[in-house]
Amino acid sequence: MADTQTEGEKWRWILKFGAKGLCPRCGKGHMFRSWLKVVDRCEVCGLDYSFASPDDGPAFFSLCIVAFPLLFVVVWFQVAFSPPFWVHAVTSLPLMLAGCLLPLRPIKGWLVASQYVNKAHEAGTAQLWGQLNGRTVEKGGTAFDE
Repeated sequence: MADTQTEGEKWRWILKFGAKGLCPRCGKGHMFRSWLKVVDRCEVCGLDYSFASPDDGPAFFSLCIVAFPLLFVVVWFQVAFSPPFWVHAVTSLPLMLAGCLLPLRPIKGWLVASQYVNKAHEAGTAQLWGQLNGRTVEKGGTAFDE
């Protein structure tokens, strides 16, 4: 991934490989070892994923993008038709669970790829992350593999 890419090219790169769970550096290796567990290193290019800290981001985006709009549909369905509880148990509950759980992996991949491509980390923590990961980071530098 070249640092000379425009913002549009970076965005396309992030979406293309991040959402698919592929390495944000080479686009070939796998980012995940299980459903949501990020690998330690890319098996193709050796990218160290110690920078990756999407934290609660995937759950937050899943709730905002899927759960809240779906909740309004479920409430509308209840108000408009007053179905018995079992109808919600058979339709609304599985729809809500699938709608919230299935996008977690693509969203996490998108966030990790975005962190890598944009070299995002908390301001002032590069040296601390470098120490935690056994790297020497110059003042003002980043803790990302170059």
